[in-house]
Amino acid sequence: MDAERVVELLYWRDVKTSGVVFGAGLSLLLSLTLCSIVSVSSYITLALLSVTICFRIYKGILQAIQKSDEGHPFKLYLNQDVGLSKETVHKYSDCALARFNTTVIELRRLFLVEDLVDSLKFAVLMWILTYVGALFNGLTLLILGLVGMFSFPIIYEKYKVQIDHYVGMANKQVKDIIATVQAKVPGLKRVKAD
Repeated sequence: MDAERVVELLYWRDVKTSGVVFGAGLSLLLSLTLCSIVSVSSYITLALLSVTICFRIYKGILQAIQKSDEGHPFKLYLNQDVGLSKETVHKYSDCALARFNTTVIELRRLFLVEDLVDSLKFAVLMWILTYVGALFNGLTLLILGLVGMFSFPIIYEKYKVQIDHYVGMANKQVKDIIATVQAKVPGLKRVKAD
């Protein structure tokens, strides 16, 4: 999927498609909170297999009654190539490797305190995440993330002016607080490159 299709999906441009993706994702995550991933994947596989077997039997009975020779109902899909090409695999593995290397370099920079301010920000973020982790498990965060991904773009689109106004005010206050702290605490001022 390209970025444009993802944006259309999240902004509910095609309500039917967005609803199916949102409903399927939310159903999967909610079922994972109740059952193990093995059970959920087995139930989903059994449901899909039941649908395809019933459809195949139904089409076979219709062909026998109507004495037609349409052939296998899934013939079109059975003849399609579903394998991944080497070029596609290399493209995505190269992209994943580049992101992994960037992440490792950034983590090295943060853990080895190349910039004290950035390392302190990272430490504060990790400290906040300890509290988030104590309140929510991973699946709950995934559910909240999915609901947020499908809700926030629409809310922002409708109330853009008001949201931008309040975010601008909050950013100004945060920048003022950071500037005050950096001015009062020695060693926190950033060195400006010439």
